[in-house]
Amino acid sequence: MTKKIKINGPIISSDEKWFYDWFEMEATCPKDVLDALPTNEEDVEVTINSYGGLVDMGNEIYTALRSYNGHVTANVVMAGSAASIIAMSAEKVVISPVGQIMIHNVSMGADGDYHDMDKASEILRKANQSLANAYVAKTGKPKDEILTLMENETWLTAEEAVENGFADEIMFETTERPLLVANGGSGMINQKIIDEMRRLKNRAPVAQINLPEEQLKKAVNEALKNLKQTTMINGKSLAQLENEENMENKKSPFARFLF
Repeated sequence: MTKKIKINGPIISSDEKWFYDWFEMEATCPKDVLDALPTNEEDVEVTINSYGGLVDMGNEIYTALRSYNGHVTANVVMAGSAASIIAMSAEKVVISPVGQIMIHNVSMGADGDYHDMDKASEILRKANQSLANAYVAKTGKPKDEILTLMENETWLTAEEAVENGFADEIMFETTERPLLVANGGSGMINQKIIDEMRRLKNRAPVAQINLPEEQLKKAVNEALKNLKQTTMINGKSLAQLENEENMENKKSPFARFLF
């Protein structure tokens, strides 16, 4: 069994979650995640779709997931700012092929005299240093390199996230790519059947059959007619669908043009 946890919307404090719930707005607070964590150490799968939020709340969620005794996997749709810190807590990070991870410097509002501004700058610099540790632990990159990426507000595509160690793999990637078909009822023969017939064809000799041209055409036409009558799509035979299409085409000279 795997416990699934969603982290959607802004990362907020538990005290403010009632406000978002009242207005039916998606948001995630530490209590949401902590309450959802199993007590039996079963595997956890966290899906993240968030541009971030409060640093301390993201840090609390990161710490809870990182210290969880079961295996944690993070599925990233969007993980920005504080949400990217949460993603780094997982033992395995899997990112959607259309997903992104964004890291940047911490920001805050401050007022007061120049002493207060100096102190605010110090706090921000140390916050950057602290958050960089999560990226370093996941990627293995030097801290200076991580701080530079944060300084430049770096947005990583799925490929870049894997290449730089922020993610372990891209979702849905397989060695075989499926063929795209515009219409599931197109009458195309299943690819597995074609592959098996090709294998048999290559393995066994093909008998040579000589038929007069007219007789061959007749046999092919009868086979096609039988195929159209016996192949059903949405309760109708191919012959019926073809007849309906021909009738529709007679109604308008533009029936075959798509825009």
